[in-house]
Amino acid sequence: MYRRENILLVGFRNKELRYLIGKTLAEVAEERQKSANETLVDLIYEDDSRIQVVYFSMSEENVKKKLKLPYMSICSDAGSYTKEGVFLEQSTHPRAYGSFARLLGHFVRDEKVISLEEAIYKLTTLPATNLKLKKRGALKEGYFADVVVFDPNTIKANATFEEPHQYATGMQHVFVNGGHVLKNGEHTGTFSGRFVKGPGASK
Repeated sequence: MYRRENILLVGFRNKELRYLIGKTLAEVAEERQKSANETLVDLIYEDDSRIQVVYFSMSEENVKKKLKLPYMSICSDAGSYTKEGVFLEQSTHPRAYGSFARLLGHFVRDEKVISLEEAIYKLTTLPATNLKLKKRGALKEGYFADVVVFDPNTIKANATFEEPHQYATGMQHVFVNGGHVLKNGEHTGTFSGRFVKGPGASK
């Protein structure tokens, strides 16, 4: 069960409700002078949708413990966003802009929870192996050339819950399937990505 103070409203289909983005369920319930349960049901009805929220349910200490587990790989289930246009009409979870940079900058460099080498393994080879993705996740001859070049001293996630639409910094170059997509921190206009299927995909 989540406390109403730990539920942050970040997205509505109904534009008339978007002024509530960035408020907690507790704040909106107080404004409407209703219980949290009633307020939540009303919002879902008014939005005619499931509405988008962020739940604050994890402690940093617990995250650190999990990162140290040898079988723990890293991912993000966020969508792909940019800080312009229609994307700015909604909020989002800061992981959409800084999931991996936060691992490398905060947990590796600043907090020293795991080594840089272990973090790279958990971001690349381990998940590719778990998902059985062929010729991915390692720098080997014959593999797809997916390569990132970053500065471990400056890599940083700048996105916050208050201002999530902020790009990470410290990433210098990104190559996707051999195509130079990010050069000196700027997109080159190259779109060399491809849909990647694992063994569970239907033939």
